[in-house]
Amino acid sequence: MRLVLVGPPGAGKGTQAEFIAAHLAVPKISTGDIFRANVSQGTPLGVEAKRYMDAGQLVPDEVTINMVRDRLAEPDAGDGFLLDGFPRTVPQANALDKLLADLGTALDLVMELVVDDDEVIRRLSGRRTCRGCGKIWHVEFDPTSKENICDRCGSELFQRDDDKAETIANRLVEYADKTAPLVDYYGAQGKLVGIDATGPVEDVTVRAIDALRSYGG
Repeated sequence: MRLVLVGPPGAGKGTQAEFIAAHLAVPKISTGDIFRANVSQGTPLGVEAKRYMDAGQLVPDEVTINMVRDRLAEPDAGDGFLLDGFPRTVPQANALDKLLADLGTALDLVMELVVDDDEVIRRLSGRRTCRGCGKIWHVEFDPTSKENICDRCGSELFQRDDDKAETIANRLVEYADKTAPLVDYYGAQGKLVGIDATGPVEDVTVRAIDALRSYGG
């Protein structure tokens, strides 16, 4: 199965992608992983991407799409894949459709993890990161024994700028503007299925796998 996972920040895409890809026995492919691999290996695309990143600029779609093309052409993706974090915009979705057509295939399904803005803010703003070992805790879902002290190494916890409510609100606005239109794009193709992403991780995974089974996954 060839699958794309979409949803707002804090919807649990990374976590669910791991479980779903394992269930389908296909590689989980994230743009973050692709960027890191190309940069660390010093590929021509990696060198070009690093030039933009070092300048604090967004990597152009053309570079990202070419990296995705190379990754999807690898043997382990021949029988299917799960894309996490790509496409992020309708132009990227158009480009993905074209490159898959060039590879003689197409997407089977796009799964949207559905969660409202209040829940996203609750999830992300409660995260605390350890200054020592880097472990991420949560004031509500995974609290430490002592407030703002890491149970693992005893170091101080802090709230990353990305996890502050005002930053999250800005990310949600950007998501609504740039990424949410993918829902209409793939819905028009008849390839979209929405999953309630609230509640325990295990429950969300069960809903996702049940939905996949109904589509033959």
